Amino acid sequence: MLYNLLSSMDRNRFAPEVISLLEPGPVGRKIEALGIRVRSLGMTRGMPRPSHVLRLARWLKADSPDLVQTWMYHANLIGGLAAKCAGNVPVIWGIHHSTLDSTAKARTIGIAKVSALLSRWLPARIVYCSEASRAAHSQLGYHSDKAVVIPNGFDLTTFRPDPLARTSLCRELALPDHTPLVGLVARFHPLKDHRTFLQAAAYLHADLPDVRFVLCGVGVDWQNPELSQWVRQAGLEGACYLLGPREDMPRVTAALDVASSSSIGEAFPLVIGEAMSCGVPCIVTDVGDSAAIVGDTGIVVPPRDAHALAEGWRHMLELPAEQRAHLGMLARQRITERYSLAHVVSEYECLYQAVLAAKGIQHA
Repeated sequence: MLYNLLSSMDRNRFAPEVISLLEPGPVGRKIEALGIRVRSLGMTRGMPRPSHVLRLARWLKADSPDLVQTWMYHANLIGGLAAKCAGNVPVIWGIHHSTLDSTAKARTIGIAKVSALLSRWLPARIVYCSEASRAAHSQLGYHSDKAVVIPNGFDLTTFRPDPLARTSLCRELALPDHTPLVGLVARFHPLKDHRTFLQAAAYLHADLPDVRFVLCGVGVDWQNPELSQWVRQAGLEGACYLLGPREDMPRVTAALDVASSSSIGEAFPLVIGEAMSCGVPCIVTDVGDSAAIVGDTGIVVPPRDAHALAEGWRHMLELPAEQRAHLGMLARQRITERYSLAHVVSEYECLYQAVLAAKGIQHA
């Protein structure tokens, strides 16, 4: 979402630069390709040290930015403290989690709780990507008066219906062109609950053996011993495709009959909005803002309920093709009306100008 924001921001009004806490990865290289400077603070994974705050403060003092936008817990804390040290540069925090549960690392929970205590005086505003996230963090102690909800936005020109995608992907996987495809796009992480997805896939496969299950994301490949074992235990070796991370997600997503989220925790899942933008109906678990995103264009089921997930897929796959296509069209329309990238970027730009104006900083 940070890349999407930067790629569409009005560069005549804003001159962004990016500082990565860790060494920049693939997204950093994509941002650099936009002509935006990307630097690394040189942190390693773990608890931030005072030296990182001081180094960033020196950089900010030298660069004298009008505004700092931070992105997620570690950056919020480090960036907020550094901006204060650098001369009280206004900071907008960005929070993209919903709840902090047992799957979160202890240090992440600790940083989030410390940030809650500091939220009254460090940030000028706190941007949440979902209403669920705002509510959860308010309960955690984050300052409610500074809360702003700006949802994730979707590039409807990149993620769009593609009538050739199905044939292309089926041929890549050596499948007949009309093979029913159910997909899950998610990195391998406990929150994404791949195990429940595979249990549901086993239930559906027993009754609809022609369905194939396409999974992709970081760690989602046959070299992952835990995931591979779950596939074998479910008896899905011949029906499940673990594709790992992909650079062609618009094509893969547009090829699906049904897209899924089996997560037990989300704030505002990008992959659901991307699938809907492609005209693909979605079956999602009732976490975060997933139900609000899907509305009446898909099906919402309880988390950790493999039977309900399988029944949701079955219902969608057994609809007449025309009816399923109509739901997909309504899904894309819903994204267009509520979550287009242009609208979301405009909300960020208006927020930036409001914060600058409150600080007495004039901006074109």
